[in-house]
Amino acid sequence: MAVNYATKYSQNVDERFKLGSLTSGIVNNDFDWIGVSTVKVYSIPTVAMNNYTLTGMSRYGTPAELGNEEQEMTISKDRSFTFTIDRKSFDDTMMTMEAGKALRRQIDEVVIPEVDTYRLAQLVAGAKAANIVKDADVDKTNAYAKFLAIQEILDNAKVPTGGRVCMCTPGYYNLLKLDEAFVKKGDMSQKIALNGLVGEVDGVPIVKAPASYFPADTNFVVSNPIVMPGPVKLSEYKIHNDAPGVSGWLVEGRIRYDAFVLSQKQDAIGVCQNAGE
Repeated sequence: MAVNYATKYSQNVDERFKLGSLTSGIVNNDFDWIGVSTVKVYSIPTVAMNNYTLTGMSRYGTPAELGNEEQEMTISKDRSFTFTIDRKSFDDTMMTMEAGKALRRQIDEVVIPEVDTYRLAQLVAGAKAANIVKDADVDKTNAYAKFLAIQEILDNAKVPTGGRVCMCTPGYYNLLKLDEAFVKKGDMSQKIALNGLVGEVDGVPIVKAPASYFPADTNFVVSNPIVMPGPVKLSEYKIHNDAPGVSGWLVEGRIRYDAFVLSQKQDAIGVCQNAGE
């Protein structure tokens, strides 16, 4: 006679890993999108210096009318998700399929990584070609030299040293630690409140993010939060109990967000990429 052995399911759920937002330290909220989807910002140019002359009526030079430039920032990302949890599914899985926890899981594992990935893509795309170092692939003999090369580019562009943040892949971080030319400056993780912070190099906080968050062949990006407004215009999440046509829970979420590189702040972005093919 066959024996049917008892089966028991644990109430503990095998959760996946989550990181939280890693890009909060490289964006700013300096602009107000309340009531609008578009914000315009002006930038004012300068004029060249002249040699002062001691004669005539234009001793300072010929005056030129000062103009301006306008950058328009329109929020383009309008994203959503929805799912249901049938009451039978909830009851027959020892109540592990709880709607609130499922929603939190969706935000942590799907929504936040999407926003982080988009911000990094916008940051890299907004870098000037002259600020992208990709003459050779990064290895353990040149990882620190690449970092110094980016720093030199930013310094020559008169970018403030204060406020710089480096976001890098785990692979680059490992190569940096293996580089004999690199002298670690100390772990600042207890002093600077940035998710993913693993230390600092030459006064620049280092934040690791998964390689999948970065554009192809990108090792690290150095920037400053003043460069990129990262508005989240709408962040709305709902749990409907016994919605029409559903015996159980209907979960819905919507987020409107974007990220913009200010045209006059592009000099503050430095990118290190592999040479590629």
